[in-house]
Order: sequence, then C-alpha cells, then structure tokens
Amino acid sequence: MMTLFALAAGFVMLCIVAVIGIALIKVAFKLVLLPLKLLVLPFILIAVIVKVVLVLALGVTLVAILIPAIILGTIFVGPFLILAAVR
Repeated sequence: MMTLFALAAGFVMLCIVAVIGIALIKVAFKLVLLPLKLLVLPFILIAVIVKVVLVLALGVTLVAILIPAIILGTIFVGPFLILAAVR
C-alpha cells in the first residue's frame, strides 16, 4: 500500500513539473514570437488598405456604370409610363 501511495505521489509531482514546463515553454514562445508579430503587422496593414481601396474602386465603378443605365432606362420607359398613367 505504501508503494502505491509513493507511486501516486511521484505521478502527481511529475504532472506538476510537466504543467509548469509547458507553461514556461508557452511564455518563451510568446516572448520569442512577439517581435516577429510586430514585424508582420505593417504588411497586414498594407494588405487591409489595399483590400479596402479595391472594394471602394469596385463600388465606384459599379455606380458609374449603373447611373447612365438608369438614365437611359428612364428615357426609354418614361413615355410608356406616361401613356399608362393617362389611360
């Protein structure tokens, strides 16, 4: 019985050491990778700015195409709407 208790206590100590070791490794990786993250942030910012600019350019192009189409549609459909309203 004493051997089993000693084995369980040893296993508990091993688990505690393992958890502390994993925590230390995580902190070390965070400290090591933080400068790399900070180096990558400007590239992410540039990518986001380019994406926003492309979406805005696409929207402006779409509006520039739709406005003349709407004007032409009203020119051709207007007389028919007037005739329908008169009847």
